[in-house]
Amino acid sequence: MSPLLPVIVLLASAVMWGVTWIPLRWLNALGIGGPQLSAVAFGAAALLLLPSALRQRHRWRARPWLLPAMMLLGGFANFAFTLALIDGEVIRVMMLFYLAPVWGVLGGRLFLGERLGARRWLGLLLALAGAFLVLGGPALFATAPSINDLLALGAGFSFAMNNVACRAAQELPMVSKLAAMFLGCAALAGAYLLIGGTPPPSLAVSAWGWLLGYGLLWIVTATLATQWAVTHMEAGRASIILIAELLAAVSSAAWFGGERMAAPELIGGSLILLATLLEAWRSAPRADS
Repeated sequence: MSPLLPVIVLLASAVMWGVTWIPLRWLNALGIGGPQLSAVAFGAAALLLLPSALRQRHRWRARPWLLPAMMLLGGFANFAFTLALIDGEVIRVMMLFYLAPVWGVLGGRLFLGERLGARRWLGLLLALAGAFLVLGGPALFATAPSINDLLALGAGFSFAMNNVACRAAQELPMVSKLAAMFLGCAALAGAYLLIGGTPPPSLAVSAWGWLLGYGLLWIVTATLATQWAVTHMEAGRASIILIAELLAAVSSAAWFGGERMAAPELIGGSLILLATLLEAWRSAPRADS
């Protein structure tokens, strides 16, 4: 196998995730709300992986609590991220979501006993300073963050904690982990709809087809491609390539969505990106911090 193949696959999947706001908003324009979209698309993705996951159930016994944790954490991350991307500013949502390395550092320290060197502390401080600027700087203390800001922050936190759980469950097959995350997202979205008494949307057959296609093709393909690629290259190299997701989101939102960043947001986003790069370089095998 060519060593370039994992790089190409990972880059393509990162770009897919970065521009996923485009199909999300297109589906939303067809009359599909965020909770309905999450329930159907992620439910379809879970059903596709569930037969393979069930065949692996004998391997779940070693850590029986980890899969439910991934259902909750990974499910909420996907659900909150979907809602935030549909209704919020794409660039702002992505910047706040990319605080995930901050939460990952803290989670790794608290739950896995990972050491925090000087570089990791620096990255943590840079990311927090960047988030402060993105959220408005001193004005943050005068006005509360929006619901989309909170969803983006919550999605990043849950995603990072889910990654901590994944690191603690190296013996669990990846398909089982992904099926748990997808099923958790569908279940949370379904519970939200049931509690709110929201009726199913009245859609054309073609709209249902596009929705299922998004779940079965876009979500499953992007997720499996990412997971396959990261298992065929060094962790540090993969982490740096995955930053293409953030770059794809910001550039596509600027070019196609007409979004712009004010100076404080631009500085804050740059600090978050720098913190993410520091964490990615730390993941390389030769890193000592």
